[in-house]
Amino acid sequence: MIFKEILPGAKLQPYIKCFYYYESDSDSSYDDLVFPSGTMEVIFNLGNGNWLSKSDDAFYTTPPIELWGQITKPLAIQSMGRNIMLGFKFYPHSAAYFFNQHISEFNNQIVDAADVLGPSLRTLHKKLLDISNLRARVGLLESYLWDKLAASEKKHNKIKFIGDIVHYLKDNYSDDNIISLSQRHNISTRYLNMMFSQYTGLGPKLFYKINRFQHSLNLISQKEEKLTSIAYSAGYFDQAHFIKEFKLFTGVTPNAFAKQASAINQVLAAS
Repeated sequence: MIFKEILPGAKLQPYIKCFYYYESDSDSSYDDLVFPSGTMEVIFNLGNGNWLSKSDDAFYTTPPIELWGQITKPLAIQSMGRNIMLGFKFYPHSAAYFFNQHISEFNNQIVDAADVLGPSLRTLHKKLLDISNLRARVGLLESYLWDKLAASEKKHNKIKFIGDIVHYLKDNYSDDNIISLSQRHNISTRYLNMMFSQYTGLGPKLFYKINRFQHSLNLISQKEEKLTSIAYSAGYFDQAHFIKEFKLFTGVTPNAFAKQASAINQVLAAS
């Protein structure tokens, strides 16, 4: 398996968390689970294999260009054949710069990104298939994203405002903090929650929970702390609270995950 993360150029760094490249090391099929991450992403399928995702107790082949909405519960996927994928991740708030829809409309869905962003994305996909150099491929993505970003300039101030709140709430969520932020900016808590959901796809409290869960995943992947201490390091009240919330987002206990995590989930948890 090959997995690489690539930082975007300086001008895109406030909007794109990273680009990444994935190549499976065999044609064998396997099942896996994807967990909530607090971010959205777009993935270009460049190989001969297929990805399938589960919906309503059945598996469906994902589109050639996948737009992943916010995932709030474990999602079962299957890899069929040799897959090559090139993708990019948004920050929790920054997908809103590129889409006209409310971000929450995409929650727990994998949709055809070209249906949302337009046919120019299919043209970009064809160009990516025509070249094999990774740096050149990333350059094409950067040019496309920069053009899309320039077209959304009118709403930049509102999204930046939500971005500032995202950074604050990562480690500081409480109902009192939401009230304080609302008063400081002279808006109602209801309007703040609505804007946060519109531009991130998540309510402030759920965003904080997913961020805390992701931090615990990272600590587990580092294998430097015992699970009993990870609960407190990640900000949970106690071990029972940690287990309950971890199982909500993964379907398994922290101990079971540590023993059976797939190779790709271990890589993603550490990134």
